[in-house]
Amino acid sequence: MSGPDVLTFGESMVSFRSEGPLAQGVQQVTRVAGAESNVAIGLARLGHTVAWAGRVGADGFGALILRELRAEGVDTTHAVVDAERPTGLMFVEQRTADLARVDYRRTGSAGAAVHPGDIAAALGTGPRILHLTGITGALSDSARDTVQWVAGAARTAGAQVSLDVNFRARLWSREQARAMLGPLARHAAYVIAGDDELDLVADGNEEQGAAQLLGAGARAVVVKRGALGATLHTSDGRVDLPALAVTGVDTIGAGDAFCAGFLSGVLDGLEPAACLRRGIVTGAYAASVRGDWEGAPRRDELAALDQQTSGVTLR
Repeated sequence: MSGPDVLTFGESMVSFRSEGPLAQGVQQVTRVAGAESNVAIGLARLGHTVAWAGRVGADGFGALILRELRAEGVDTTHAVVDAERPTGLMFVEQRTADLARVDYRRTGSAGAAVHPGDIAAALGTGPRILHLTGITGALSDSARDTVQWVAGAARTAGAQVSLDVNFRARLWSREQARAMLGPLARHAAYVIAGDDELDLVADGNEEQGAAQLLGAGARAVVVKRGALGATLHTSDGRVDLPALAVTGVDTIGAGDAFCAGFLSGVLDGLEPAACLRRGIVTGAYAASVRGDWEGAPRRDELAALDQQTSGVTLR
């Protein structure tokens, strides 16, 4: 039996979202959050086989995460339930229509305690792609060691490594991130970064940084530009595509949906520009719906957004 199309791991948390200032005791909605699990759900909705590994606490929050992932078709066979540490929490405060603030309760969490032994069996199933983000290595020494080990082990085993830089200033400094993510990116076949993140994994301007990563073995370097679209660098040159014009409701998770769409294109054997386009479409879907992953499209919905104009109802 072959392994999954994609394996990913990292800290999944429970997110509490409010429609106003937390200091006023506003009502909150409970959701599952986490960059890696967002990507896993996005890929599963597009019809790919996906496994998520990591740690959750032996509490109701951990049970919620595993139940939600399984309900979305993500394999959690190799997830570890930690009886000693709690599941991490995230609080999202919608301060104004255009400003959201995020606060974490993840120090000492189950997810931060991940170690190589937690991931080895999942990697041993032989995934085609291992997807990592720059968030996990910032959580703890053991998480950093795990990311470094699994990236090298995956490449040795023949899996393609995907790295979304995903810098979080609340977790570490740019200098700390650069020291770890630069060497990590040398294992990656696909490096995905925001337009303010590429300098964390390569030197020089965008063209120089992309060339450096391609020279180190990357097949593609993708730069996300939000409402300005995205850019793809390969050995064949550069492709720039615009964003889709949608009504943005919630940008949290849009970058993860983009990664899922791009990797879906890779798995389907699409041309590089078509992979980029699929990432733009899936990211636009996510940004148009509240939630970290709730707006991620299914495969039969991909074409609909390309044809959409404002206010259309599909009947």
